[in-house]
This record gives sequence, structure tokens and C-alpha cells, in this order.
Amino acid sequence: MNLTSNIGNLLLKNPVLTASGTFGYGEEFADFIDLNRLGGFIVKGTTGEAREGNPYPRMAETPMGMLNAVGLQNKGVDYFIENILPRISKLLAEPKKEEKQQEGQCGIFPTDAKGDAALATRIIVNVSGSTAEEYVEVAKKLNSKQADGVAAIEVNISCPNVKQGGMAFGTDPKMAGEIVRKIRKVYDKTMIVKLSPNVTHIAEMALAVEEAGADAVSLINTLLGMAVDVERQRPVLSTITGGLSGPCVKPIALRMVWQVAKAVHIPVIGVGGIGSTEDALEFLMAGASAVQIGSANFVDPAITVKIVNGLEAYLKRKKINNIQDIIGII
Repeated sequence: MNLTSNIGNLLLKNPVLTASGTFGYGEEFADFIDLNRLGGFIVKGTTGEAREGNPYPRMAETPMGMLNAVGLQNKGVDYFIENILPRISKLLAEPKKEEKQQEGQCGIFPTDAKGDAALATRIIVNVSGSTAEEYVEVAKKLNSKQADGVAAIEVNISCPNVKQGGMAFGTDPKMAGEIVRKIRKVYDKTMIVKLSPNVTHIAEMALAVEEAGADAVSLINTLLGMAVDVERQRPVLSTITGGLSGPCVKPIALRMVWQVAKAVHIPVIGVGGIGSTEDALEFLMAGASAVQIGSANFVDPAITVKIVNGLEAYLKRKKINNIQDIIGII
């Protein structure tokens, strides 16, 4: 069975990725799963300079989901390239001993379209910033030889948890297009653009970034929400509002993925409330070429591999040889 999927020029061994901000740098999950089983993972939001993020409290549970207002806490792109990227690259180069000889898992990979490179688990960096110039600078550094281990970037123009940038770029088609064009000039590998659901016409945003040079879009990012502590009579989050994710957003995310997949010619990556094989299949059938697993990682740190196994089992049960046969069938 063929689980491979193309995201622009990037070939994935399977369509299961992780969502930025829910999987750290991958290292945190290495004791629970073999990272080499994944199509790829997207590391937490990376900015030009180190950020402390928002004050605590910045996470809260909600019915069927969670709110977060972490605010892009990270040590900056230079620290990532010099310290974190070498560690996770080495981690992926050393698959677990007990799985080295299991064909189709981590010891024996199919080759890419050219037949000359093993399909490794892809490292994708989520890029963010407060200004267009910061986005461009981060992308430029991730395009350098020192960052060869980075297979692609995901441009986050949709984060609702920072006071500047983020969602401001992601709610205006013209601004979104301009920032993508600027990044395209300095970044020549696969560029995914992450879209905000906090807009009236999601397909309009997708078309704008496609025209500007995006290789793919991922959607949705979190919805803007809030929670109130009635005993203390104040908002739960220090920032008052935050990003809502989890099972509660899945029907909205699924609808938006379907709409965008019908409107654009570039691959769509589905995100939002995916916590089972069935959820992943719904997004693939709605037109997603790959899916990202987000909040479910906090509930079950092995959920990503369980979904990979579930997709394999589904294809076998349905006697389908290629996962591409179900993508966008509705």
C-alpha cells in the first residue's frame, strides 16, 4: 500500500504530520513513539529573536477542547539552527533498534520521485514574526546551508496570541499575499502558509497566498475564544482571549478544508480536532493531501503513530492500494 503524498515538491512517506506548538521539537515525544514513523513534524513557532511568550496563566481546558495563549515562546531562529536542529536531525538518523528491519517503517524507506533519496521524516519549521521583515529574515536563515535539515517552512500568518503580526497578516488577503511574495524571494524550498479561520471567506485567503507563491496551505489555525473564572470574576487567560483547539473545532476545520480544496490548485493540509484515524480520513476525503495532529498529542502522545497504523489498516480493509485514491473523493 502506498501512503506517500506530495506537498509541493516535498514528498512525504505518509500524510501524518504534527501541528506546531503541540509537539515541541519532537524530542519530547521520542520516548513514546518512533519519530521515523511520521511523515513529518512541525516544530514550534520560531521567530527572529527569543521570546518569553505571554504571562501565565496561558492555557485552559474547555468542553471538547482547550484554549491557549502561549504567545510563541521560543529561543529564536539562530538558537534553533545551532542547537536544536542538529539534535533532532541526529535523533531521526538513529531509528529504534527493534524497528530497523521492519519494511515500510523506519529501516527501509521507499525512494522519492527521482529514486535517489530515502524518504526521511521531514522536519518543518513554523515561522512567525511581528513584522514582514522578521518573517523574511527567519525564512532566509532557514534557507541557508546551516539549516539543510529543514525540509520546509510553515508560514504562520494566523496566530491569534500575539499583539503584533500573526493574525493581522492572516485576515487581509492583500497583506497575506505581500508577505508571501517577500518570503518567496528568499526561500526556495517548500513553503506552506497556515491560514486563520477567523475570516469571512477562507477560500479568498487561500487564493491570495497561492497566487503569491505558496506551495501549499494548512488550515485551520485556532479560533479566537475566551473563558471566564466566575468565582474570581475575571478571565481565565492572562491575555483574556486565546486560541481554541480540539475536537470542538473539527466540523469547522473540515468545512473550510473542503472549501479551500475546491478553490485552489496547490495541496491543502488539514488541521483541527483530528484525534483518530476516522478524523484523518474525513479530512483526506474532503481534499486534504496531509493532516496535522495537534491537541490530541496532549491526550495521547502516541496518537500520531496510531493514526499512521490506522490508515494502513483502512486501505488494507478496503483493498485500496494508494491513499491518493481517497483524497478529495467527496
